[in-house]
Amino acid sequence: MLSAKRDAKAAKRFLKKVLKARHTQTPRVITVDKHAAYPAAVNELKEEANLPEDTELRPVKYLNNIVEQDHRRVKKLVKPGLGFGSFNSARRTLKGYEAMAMIRKGQIQGVNKDDVTGQISFIHTLFGITA
Repeated sequence: MLSAKRDAKAAKRFLKKVLKARHTQTPRVITVDKHAAYPAAVNELKEEANLPEDTELRPVKYLNNIVEQDHRRVKKLVKPGLGFGSFNSARRTLKGYEAMAMIRKGQIQGVNKDDVTGQISFIHTLFGITA
């Protein structure tokens, strides 16, 4: 999740979003990097009863590397562009990168991973492009 600041408020918003997702079960352990915002956010969620009191927060520097590897392709695209001019341009550009990756991975309903012409047709339909 992209946010302008990496603080307790942003961490809490991220955790709430993850916890209310349909596929999410109540976590026993939450593994995060060692950023100081996470303990404060988890404590607030426990006080609000959005998170069970027995949920353990496990701040370990390298255990979330598997998740971070998914961002490698985005980093490859951003580096040649010398970063972003503003937060809003970063947000818009990254949304496009993520959308294209979802299409390529076959995560769009009705568009298969190996169907390049179907992917192109989907993009044309999406943006109202007529051939």
